[in-house]
Formats: sequence, structure tokens, C-alpha cells
Amino acid sequence: MVGLSDAFSNATSDATSVATQGTRILSARASNPVAKPGRSSPRRVAEVSAVGIAASPRLGWRQVVDQTVGGLGYDLVDAERSARGLLRVFIDRRPGRAYATGESEFVTVDDCEAVTRQLQYALEVDGVAYERLEVSSPGLDRPLKTEVDCERFAGQEVSVTLKLPFQGRKVWKGVLQRADAGWSLLFSEGKNEQVFGFAFDEVREARLVPVVDFKGRRKMSTGPAATPGSETTDSVPSTDAATDGGLDR
Repeated sequence: MVGLSDAFSNATSDATSVATQGTRILSARASNPVAKPGRSSPRRVAEVSAVGIAASPRLGWRQVVDQTVGGLGYDLVDAERSARGLLRVFIDRRPGRAYATGESEFVTVDDCEAVTRQLQYALEVDGVAYERLEVSSPGLDRPLKTEVDCERFAGQEVSVTLKLPFQGRKVWKGVLQRADAGWSLLFSEGKNEQVFGFAFDEVREARLVPVVDFKGRRKMSTGPAATPGSETTDSVPSTDAATDGGLDR
């Protein structure tokens, strides 16, 4: 006959074994997620504090967008959210890279659709709430957000808005060039060519000056004509409207 103390000891051992097995199962699911067909393995968040496993922090919405767009081989030009749940993402192709969506210098509708599909999945996995997702090209007046952008578009006409005015004006236009102390704009006033030098941290905003030329951004481009204003929009119900309201870019 088994004593009361032995029965209690066996029951405690069985309960510990079940909890340990449960921990192993939940941990395995978190570290070996099943990816959907045709999509990269998603990030999973293990929230199993009941069995002693610390919950992993979720990524912020901008991190999710940046990693997803970059992972597909595109540049994230900009991303912004509105108070009504609109998530707008601007992408651009990387020079010299081959894309499954076909050859083109500009972003195509197929590019936008591919990024939209992957973003939908990534945002859902990380619990990012939004009402509508819009993925589009940066347009003819593409913003230059970093010095890497300036390097890429050196030699093209750019409009620069300074944080503080110089000689009574903030907006300067000219051909962007690399300079010893930063950057410069080459422009003409009358019959004379002038050079305006500046540092990147003095710039509030910089954009390409729109040029209607469907042969491409650069003269040496020999690729087929592309559409510079491609865009796709997708609507998805928000899972938590409170987390979305009032967020700026």
C-alpha cells in the first residue's frame, strides 16, 4: 500500500514533468516558426511567462517596415502613419540590382504589390495595427534623406531647403556635387556659374528637381521606359485602434 507522502511525491513529480514538457514544446514553436509558402521565415514572439519563459519584445512599426523592405532588396525612402490608421511606405529600387519583377529603373506596380504582400504578413506577425497600407514609388521629386542618397544622385539637379537662411534665402537649386567640406550646388545666375557649399546637417529637406524624361533618371540609362509613379493600396482591419492614433512619421 502506497503511503500518503509517496502519493503526494509522485503527483508533484508528474506535474513537474508535464510543465517541463510544455516548456520544451512552446519554446520549439517559438524558435522554429512555420513560414507561409513563398515567404521568408517570420519573426515570432514567445509569450510564455506562465511556464517561466521571458516574452521577447515586439519590433516597432518602423523597424518592421525597414527590415521587410530592405530584406526584399529595396530602399526604404520614407514611411509615415496618419491618425486615421493609414500606413504609407515609399520604396525605391537599388541601382544595378536584378529584380524578379523585371528590368526597370523606376519602381513598378509589381514591385509595390510584392512589398505590400510581405508587409501585410510582417505587420500581422508583430501585431502592428493599421487600417490601410499604401506602398508607392517616391515620385519624380524623390526626397534625399541621407548622404547615401546624395552620393547616389550626385550630378543631378536638386532643390535644397536649409534650416537657417543664407544670404536671405533658404531654398537653393543646382546640380548636386561632392565637395571637400560636404556638398555643393552648381547653378547659373545670368551668365555666371556659381557654387553654393553646405553641410548635410544644415539641410531641412532635399529633393530631386522633377524632370519629365521617361528614358530614365540618368543619360546613360538604356533600359526600357518605366512608370515613375507606381502605387498600390491595401485595406486591413485594425486590431487595436488605440495603438495607431496620433502617430507621425
